[in-house]
Amino acid sequence: MTASRKARRRASATADRAPANLPVPLLGARAGVPALAATAEGAAGDTLLQDLDMGFSAQMARVTRGLSPIALAEAWADWALHLAMSPGKQVQLAVKGAHKMQRLASFMSSCALRPHDAAPCIRPLPQDRRFAHQGWQAWPYNVLSQSFLLTQQWWSNATTGVRGVTGQHENAVEFAARQMLDVFSPANFAWTNPEVAERTTATGGANFVAGWNNLLNDWQRLATGQQPAGAESYVPGEQVAVTPGKVVYRNRLIELIQYEPATDKVRPEPVLIIPAWIMKYYILDLSPENSFVRYLTGQGFTVFMISWKNPDAGDRDLAMEDYLRLGVMAAMDAVCAITSQPRVHATGYCLGGTLLAIAAAAMARDGDGRIASLTFLATQTDFTEAGELTLFINDSQIAFLEAMMWDKGYLDTQQMTGAFQMLRSNDLVWSRMVRHYLMGEAEAMNDLMAWNADATRMPYRMHSEYLRHLFLENDLAEGRFLAGGQPVALSDIRVPVFLVGTERDHVAPWRSVYKFHLTADTDVTFLLTSGGHNAGIVSEPGHPGRHYRIREAARDDGYVDPDRFLESVPEREGSWWPELVEWLAARSGRPVAPPPTGAPANGYPPLGAAPGTYVFAT
Repeated sequence: MTASRKARRRASATADRAPANLPVPLLGARAGVPALAATAEGAAGDTLLQDLDMGFSAQMARVTRGLSPIALAEAWADWALHLAMSPGKQVQLAVKGAHKMQRLASFMSSCALRPHDAAPCIRPLPQDRRFAHQGWQAWPYNVLSQSFLLTQQWWSNATTGVRGVTGQHENAVEFAARQMLDVFSPANFAWTNPEVAERTTATGGANFVAGWNNLLNDWQRLATGQQPAGAESYVPGEQVAVTPGKVVYRNRLIELIQYEPATDKVRPEPVLIIPAWIMKYYILDLSPENSFVRYLTGQGFTVFMISWKNPDAGDRDLAMEDYLRLGVMAAMDAVCAITSQPRVHATGYCLGGTLLAIAAAAMARDGDGRIASLTFLATQTDFTEAGELTLFINDSQIAFLEAMMWDKGYLDTQQMTGAFQMLRSNDLVWSRMVRHYLMGEAEAMNDLMAWNADATRMPYRMHSEYLRHLFLENDLAEGRFLAGGQPVALSDIRVPVFLVGTERDHVAPWRSVYKFHLTADTDVTFLLTSGGHNAGIVSEPGHPGRHYRIREAARDDGYVDPDRFLESVPEREGSWWPELVEWLAARSGRPVAPPPTGAPANGYPPLGAAPGTYVFAT
């Protein structure tokens, strides 16, 4: 793309978009986006009426746990009205329903002849483990499970493929139907679950006593704001986040940790890690045996990590621009000043990766060459296919969330946790209830689960900007997102990129992560690893059952779509971490003596031992 074309594109983008550093009352004030509060010229009465609207929506949001009833009603009406106008689809559903009843009847006949080994007429989806226990193969539990799965399949047929329904509405209705059906799964009830029946017989009913105690304990912890049982065994600085280091910089938004070298010599280019601010930073520094930070230091790298502040009501006005300026750029300045190195290997995880991509594009635009390479872990830069999270992202839903955040000044941890649990209700809600309350099992806590319970808040303004301009408008991928008052383009990035996706990611689906190839104008190494959004990234060497695929694409290579990637790239066994280390080493200088900890002469004195203070804010 020529310089003149880029200039025209940026001029057009600037004209189309309000500056990112507008005052809060004008947040979102662009074509088609209502302002969040009255403008400076608005009358006091208008302000009062808008506050009334926001307050009413905020109260409704508390009742609905942040879900917009209007958005759900719109999706249902779109589906129901189009289905009513589709007689062919109705006939098809009637035929399918009759066929499924016939299949169930035939299966029941087979059960009469072979009660324990009748061939099933339908099998669960690969990720559905509710009916894996052998007891589901015996009568009457096999009939119950088969009936449920056939019903589930019919409703999937009913809520999809209706002509005229928008894609988002179709996904929302299908999701809502699945959620309601999951409530009535036979696996959720003691009298219809063979595994619970087996446990009850073996324990003489003691499992229900233990389950009742588990329920009371959970209620008590919820009422008193305590973390789940066992999380107290994983305290940052004691059991997790124990890699030695010092806080070498602090501002109102971040603490920057510099980790001690673990080798006599290190690569001259330091590694700066920008984690997501939706959770605490130490996902990449859990227990010593699975700490990504410890692994990198052990391989001869100087590592820095941002620890984000957990915002409160006083931080409601923090914007994406603040996270960019006080986060990535402030950390970059500190790292270069402390190490006296002109270039840095920058790594971003999830939202931190998205922010890093914005920073990298802005730096490339402005001629700032301090980035030597970029590593993106489960990071999305194009949000057109951002998975089931997009079910909650439309104008109605965002307006509802804005009202809820406006009331408090932040998005509460409970709302975020609830949304993620809904995406995987089988695993995170119903299966847990069965194990914990019906089977009477004590929940086995580990470091990853304890970290997951250590949630953070999201400031009002930043989160609104993030949802509107990235998720809803897709401004970053389309060249409209502003940094420093000017639009950024991912195609300006010229440094090599190491891009990691995970196979079962429900937060940043790997096909969505892969779309970076469509905007990149540089060498991209894409690695797809087994596991989910967190467990796939925390994949230390020696972890059993792990595999990955990796492909290097030069800047001038033709595009390979995700399906061809899966077909053409073979699996490799083991952890993906050594691949990244090898890739970084090939783009680093010869090892040198480690840099000092901090640089008091440059204004970066050590401020205390890692993990610092921000990590303990609740």
